[in-house]
Amino acid sequence: MNTRKPYPTDVSDEEWAFVAPYLTLMTPEAPQRTHDLRAVFNALRWIVRAGAPWRLLPNDFPRWEAVYQQTQRWLAAGSCEAIVHDLRTLLRVAAGREAQPSAVIFDGRTLQSTPESGHRAGYDGHKHKRGAKVHMAVDTLGHLLAVLVTPANDQERAQVAELAQQVQEVTGDTVELAFVDQGYTGAEAAADAAAHGIRLEVVKLPEAKRGFVLLPRRWVAERSFAWAARFRRLAKDYERLPETLLGLHFVAFVCLLLHRAGPLLQVHNTL
Repeated sequence: MNTRKPYPTDVSDEEWAFVAPYLTLMTPEAPQRTHDLRAVFNALRWIVRAGAPWRLLPNDFPRWEAVYQQTQRWLAAGSCEAIVHDLRTLLRVAAGREAQPSAVIFDGRTLQSTPESGHRAGYDGHKHKRGAKVHMAVDTLGHLLAVLVTPANDQERAQVAELAQQVQEVTGDTVELAFVDQGYTGAEAAADAAAHGIRLEVVKLPEAKRGFVLLPRRWVAERSFAWAARFRRLAKDYERLPETLLGLHFVAFVCLLLHRAGPLLQVHNTL
């Protein structure tokens, strides 16, 4: 790899030692590998954090075409989802929690469409915004469990079955309770969750609301959305494919959770 001045988004030695086995997808000696894999991962982290188009990737990274193609391979293989799953487990245990959660939070946010994503956008009448809706499930620490991407006009309650199924798959059927907002009310949503062993608990706004109100449990998901919004590639829906938008949320949480797990990874590497 060419010597260059590091970017703040570059992966550390401890972080790379953790993620490299998930990202390799082939033996390091494979003849078809042209670019250093760590340099490609650093380029992906820069793109997601800085929010630049692929073609504006700085010249001291590998070619943008190579970074994009490798990113699509990682997303298709579920590499970043696997990293997030294991980091979430590690951080939960370090915090004195059970390895897998028994309670989660479902919520959604609408991302403004762009010329790249406009062909699949929908109109969110509540937010008065045209774009995509990102539905997320997080544990009570705010760590990502599952993501769905739909047109913005799709209702939250219609995604309960898929979110519940994904949550139980990644946790091993440990989740019993999901905190939700009023967009998830209704007998059908409750039945969809119950079919996967999950009870929905709706957290409502106080009737006499004045200004900002911190809602029990639900604020955790809002904070997770705020974390994701710091990654400028996720500030709007810049992707032609919904699968890419979904996958880049896992890339963002790889960056977030690796940073939090940094002290644990340093201790592990010194043992």
